[in-house]
Amino acid sequence: MPPSTRRRFLQIAAGVAATGALALADDSVILEPKHPVLTSIEIVLKRLPPAFDGFTIVQLSDFHYDEHSVAPITAAVEIVSKLHPDVVVLTGDFVTIPMFHRRLHNAKAAAVAAEPCARLLGQLRPPCGMAAVLGNHDVDSDVPRIIAALESQGIAVLRDRSIALEQGGSRIWLCGLDSLFHTVPNMDLVLQGIPAAEPVILLVHEPDFADQAARFPVDLQLSGHSHGGQVWLPGIGAPWLPRFARKYPRGLRRIGPLTLYTNRGLGTIRLPVRLNCPPEVTLFTLRSADKQRG
Repeated sequence: MPPSTRRRFLQIAAGVAATGALALADDSVILEPKHPVLTSIEIVLKRLPPAFDGFTIVQLSDFHYDEHSVAPITAAVEIVSKLHPDVVVLTGDFVTIPMFHRRLHNAKAAAVAAEPCARLLGQLRPPCGMAAVLGNHDVDSDVPRIIAALESQGIAVLRDRSIALEQGGSRIWLCGLDSLFHTVPNMDLVLQGIPAAEPVILLVHEPDFADQAARFPVDLQLSGHSHGGQVWLPGIGAPWLPRFARKYPRGLRRIGPLTLYTNRGLGTIRLPVRLNCPPEVTLFTLRSADKQRG
């Protein structure tokens, strides 16, 4: 190849590479973070009463309400409103603490995002209600303000406590733990008063708690926190993952008798970027082992 032709070829190749990089950037920065995808999963729980066979749960997580996350949260609410789930669960991080938050004032000021976030989510009115737990950004901010914002929209905040859902004379339990970043989980307290035969669904922001939850009579754990990494490279995975989400950063896993699902979340932190990791709405349909055998 003559030198002039070779130079021209290299110029064209560089142009194609630059165009591809721009297209990739456009998709990861502009498109993918704004459009949540629906993941639908059927989960068989051995202890699920037949009366709850077909019961549906929608999980949303990691909202990080700001100018970037309004679009995916709004889109997620529209998706969920068409699904008509029985219950909606929210697994934390409604606000975002700035990266440099040494001053207490800055951390508390982040809670101003809780009210508009709660109002958006409050548009959902599932028949069995909505339940939430706090994430690490929430517990670093103004906790009373965030709880008040959620509860003003009829969203129950489960701080180391449980609530029962009843149907057809049977019950299942929603249990919630605070973020692991500032508390020592007390599963004995959370499970106190729950009959041994009744199934438990645990909401906890950080997925890696599943190794501990599997030692207790917990059937299903729903978590977030990781954002799925925000960037997921083929054959490599996420270049960076937060503490307590490095072992189980995304998707469905089985840990002993426990089923775990880690939701990729709706918002972003640090940079409004997602690559091979779109925001997620998860729809779970619970199935009874008795029904499956029948």
